[in-house]
Amino acid sequence: MSTAKASPQAHRVLVVDDDPDILELLEYNLQKEGYDVRTAPDGRKALEIGRVFLPELVLLDIMMPHVDGIEAGRQLRAMPELRQTYILYLTARSEEYSEVAAFEVGADDYITKPIKPRALMSRINALFRREAQKADTGDVIQIADLSISRQNYSVNQGDQTIILPKKEFELLFHLAQTPNKVFSRDELLQKIWGADIYVLERTVDVHIRKLREKIGEGYIRTLKGVGYMFEVN
Repeated sequence: MSTAKASPQAHRVLVVDDDPDILELLEYNLQKEGYDVRTAPDGRKALEIGRVFLPELVLLDIMMPHVDGIEAGRQLRAMPELRQTYILYLTARSEEYSEVAAFEVGADDYITKPIKPRALMSRINALFRREAQKADTGDVIQIADLSISRQNYSVNQGDQTIILPKKEFELLFHLAQTPNKVFSRDELLQKIWGADIYVLERTVDVHIRKLREKIGEGYIRTLKGVGYMFEVN
């Protein structure tokens, strides 16, 4: 685990991999970019550190001893304090089912090894820049019984408050901003994940399904072969 000093304003990043060379490489490059970095050699240690360190970003391998990356990601995402944390998978597994499993547990990105440090740093910097641009805490959308607040990435539905992970919230907010407009999967991928991040179109379907499980089936409509829209009668 790294104990290097960083600015109190630095973004907190947790790197999890069972390869010590990769941990050292990523720790060095992240610290050079000004991030506050901790490292863990497996998923079990990552969960211990995550509870205390409260990272804003987790770089997570999949194939690890004790607790693998998919299960570690699921448990990290389940911690209330880490629901807004970005989770990026860095893995040698390139099969589609591994990528889908990663997004099922709430991944924000999926990057196959070998790692290119400069490209990865550029991607991470862009991610935090986009986050800063979305920091207008006054944004609230009120539609029917839903109040969608960017301030705390929450949805109030009647007397129930639903806290959503970042990508699920951004997807819902974007659809609800323009009700009854159909967005293709490609448009949603570009807007929510960004042009510099490659993810499968199926990722949108996974996030839509998770949203429906939380807010109900009656809000987001599927237009077969076209895309999705937030429907308001």
